[in-house]
Parts: sequence; C-alpha cells; structure tokens
Amino acid sequence: MMNKFILFIGVFIISCTSAFAQEPENIQARKYIRRGNKQFHAGKRKDAQIIYMKAVDADKNLARAKYNLATSMFPMEWKSTPKELGDSMVAIFRKAIEAEQNPMRKSMGYHNIGVIYQGQKDFQKAIEFYKNALRNNPNDDETRYNLVLCQRQLKNQPQQNQDNGQNKDKEQQDKQKQEQQKQEQNKQNEQNKQQNQEPPMSKENAEQLLKAALQQEKKTQERMKDAQKQPQRRRIEKNW
Repeated sequence: MMNKFILFIGVFIISCTSAFAQEPENIQARKYIRRGNKQFHAGKRKDAQIIYMKAVDADKNLARAKYNLATSMFPMEWKSTPKELGDSMVAIFRKAIEAEQNPMRKSMGYHNIGVIYQGQKDFQKAIEFYKNALRNNPNDDETRYNLVLCQRQLKNQPQQNQDNGQNKDKEQQDKQKQEQQKQEQNKQNEQNKQQNQEPPMSKENAEQLLKAALQQEKKTQERMKDAQKQPQRRRIEKNW
C-alpha cells in the first residue's frame, strides 16, 4: 500500500488540458508545463524541474506550475526526502495552494505535503495536512488511508520514545557501573603497591645510620694516618 503514495503523486501531475482549468493563463507558461509534463512522465525529473521553473517565471500566479514543480522534486523513494528538500517542497506547495481556487487541486497539494511529513516521521503535521486534504475532497480514500496510518504511528511513537529512553538509561547505568568498578580496581592496586613498598625510615633510624657512617669514616681516616707514619719497606724482586 505504501507504493501507492508515489503512484498518486506521479499520476496527478496537473496538465494544461485539465477540466479544472478556468483561470486565464500565460500561453508561454502553458507550453512550458506541457514540456515539463513530458519530461516528468519520461522519468527525467531534473529536466522537468528546470522547465517547470521557467513556467513559474513566465506566470508567477499560475498555481499548477508551482504544484508540478514541487511534485517533480519528490525523490523516487518518498521516505528518503531530506528535511531541507522537504521544507523547500512544502513552501512551494503552500504557494500553489494559496493561488489555487479549485478544492480538488487544493486537496492534492495538502495530500503531498502530508506525504512529505509522513516520510520524515513528523506524524502530527502529516495528520494536519491530510485532514485539510479531506476537507477539500472528502471522497479521497488514499488520503483517508494515510491519515489513519499516521494516527496509528503517532499513537505508537511515545512508546517507542519511552523504550529508547529506557535503553539510554540502561546504557548510562552500565557505564557508571563500569566506571565505579574501574575506580575500585585502581584503589585496590594502589593499596597493594603501598603494602609491597618498604616502610619509610624514621628520623631516629636515619640519625643512627648517619652517626655510624661518620664513626666509620673517622676510623678509616685514623688508620690511613697511622699507615703514613710507618717507614716504607723496599721491595727487592729476585731474578731467575
């Protein structure tokens, strides 16, 4: 059923020979629209966009030129519409709706805006525009289906957010637990290190060692003096 969104958008590119055409139109703008429609249905959407832009420049009040321009900007996969692109499309669809008098065409513009927001998972806004579409065309079953689907998705969205929040809380708790265990391990390692180290020397022990070293040095110097006072003996080596 989801694929019908794209079919709906593609089939309802507005032509210049539509039975709804009532307003006087710029002849050049109509030519551009016909050329743009051919490119669009041939799958050349970029080329169609350029031609639709020329139609808008030729007649800035022509609603169908704006509508077709925005419709041609839809990516082949409507769910992948980037936000920046979607915002630009919404702005153009809004201008087309403001300039349009026919309720059927207004409904189509509102529907396509709803598709944009639905693809971006902004279900609240999508519901708003689908409702506007149905106000202008109550018999549009495609829009009614999309509306019900968005209402269900919006209802399930808080539960999804809650689950995501619980997962984030669990991740935070696990992270804190790991950090605490790491701190405890570091503390235990530090205690083991201190226990393995020799106890620090007291001041009394240090003074005793210093005193003993000085006494030993004094005795050594005294022996050296005594040795210097004694006469040296000559050593005679014998030959073989």
